[in-house]
Amino acid sequence: MLDYLALDDDYTAEERQVRDAARRFVDREVAPDVGDWFEDGRFPERLVGEMGDLDFYAPTLSWGDLPGLSETAYGLLMRELEAGDSAVRSMASVQGALVMWPIAEYGSDAQRERWLPGLASGDLVGCFGLTEPEHGSDPASMETRAESVGDGDGYRLFGTKTWITNAPIADVALVWAKLDSGTDGEADDGDGPVRGFLVETDADGVETPEIGGKLSMRASSTGQVVLDDVRVPEDAVLPGVEGMKGPLSCLTQARYGIAWGAVGAARDCFEVAREYATDRDQFGGPIGRFQLQQEKLAEMATQITTAQLLADRLAELKERGELRPQQVSMAKRNNVRTARDVARTAREMLGANGITTDYSPMRHAANMETVYTYEGTHDIHTLILGEDLTGISAFE
Repeated sequence: MLDYLALDDDYTAEERQVRDAARRFVDREVAPDVGDWFEDGRFPERLVGEMGDLDFYAPTLSWGDLPGLSETAYGLLMRELEAGDSAVRSMASVQGALVMWPIAEYGSDAQRERWLPGLASGDLVGCFGLTEPEHGSDPASMETRAESVGDGDGYRLFGTKTWITNAPIADVALVWAKLDSGTDGEADDGDGPVRGFLVETDADGVETPEIGGKLSMRASSTGQVVLDDVRVPEDAVLPGVEGMKGPLSCLTQARYGIAWGAVGAARDCFEVAREYATDRDQFGGPIGRFQLQQEKLAEMATQITTAQLLADRLAELKERGELRPQQVSMAKRNNVRTARDVARTAREMLGANGITTDYSPMRHAANMETVYTYEGTHDIHTLILGEDLTGISAFE
């Protein structure tokens, strides 16, 4: 595997063990069939329990039987899973970073006991409900609301979340909603604080329809969470956070994993293109002897190595508790763009063969169009960096 600066040599034995376990899992359980899953537009639910058995969900947590791995180990896990397919990494990332992490960080002891064991094992599946049909890049304008029933009897939830990974197969949805004091489903004049609600998807009034017609992330289970006067108890609310800090801090955790995962997708495209260039004979020899092809390989290897250096530095800062969201934005923005460009170049090198599911680059290229957009679009991360560098917000 491409490791031009021998970065793997600096990983601990435990980190390399995690890397190798994930790589074996992808080679054995993902690579042989992922083309069919992508073509058929289905997520292989059998992987959920298998990934749980391997501690692939939130392995940095030290709660219960979770292993408390390093941030680098987690990054390597995300890298290897996305080398298989973005859908597999997304499933694990949502389960761990967007559902288990906030429960561990902001939940009550009862909520941790209720949800974390099943989510860790894969016996339960979680999803994260923030994006809405009319509110993507501006989640603070969300329309989903929670009306207090009063007397400690819980809340009524109204609204729709969309583009939610895992929603159609989820047992629990972490839904972010604004509190209000309206009655009969009518919101009051002011917006209350945003709170996180753990909503069981089999509750009355909850629907999780799948979104069809996708041309990207086809092997992912993606849907909506529709809330029509859903009653939840008082103890469904995450007690430890209020306001947009809740969902945004979760997104920082997930974006960290994406920055690593994108390196895996790019590396897989590079490896396929390099092998093809040395095996494919045209004009009396391998196409890898041509300067045009060597320039493409050299540029891809350089960009992938640069992306890996960014990811490694994020891990160092995260371990020290010094990582800022803006630094994660830089890596997410750069590394996904790199993966997108590398996938396109690799597909180009494969010629007509590259448009089939027999080779991974076009599948990765299609997936990267989604990764380029979700968890903050490329443009949004550009503006986050711009504000951090100038002190001037371009969002208003």
